[in-house]
Amino acid sequence: MEFDEKVWMLMKKIPHGRVSTYKLIARKLNSHTYRAVGQACKRNPYAPKVPCHRIVKSSGEVGNYSGRGGVRRKIELLRKEGIKIKNKRIDNFEKILYKF
Repeated sequence: MEFDEKVWMLMKKIPHGRVSTYKLIARKLNSHTYRAVGQACKRNPYAPKVPCHRIVKSSGEVGNYSGRGGVRRKIELLRKEGIKIKNKRIDNFEKILYKF
């Protein structure tokens, strides 16, 4: 299975209203290629069904979004799931972080 497909399968496991990070996904795949995870998110043809918008930076910052509408749309999707965001950072980040 290709790296991208493995990333997409992990993204599907992140529950509604939770987020995970590029770093945690890379670790789950026994890799240190956090940027490759970001690229897999960028190439995700199944969004939002495969929820790449739930992948954020390890700092709790929202990060980028390649989908239509960019970061503004990512924030909108996260807020629709009940995730609170202030200044492009996830509130209660540690509490809603999904660690597989």
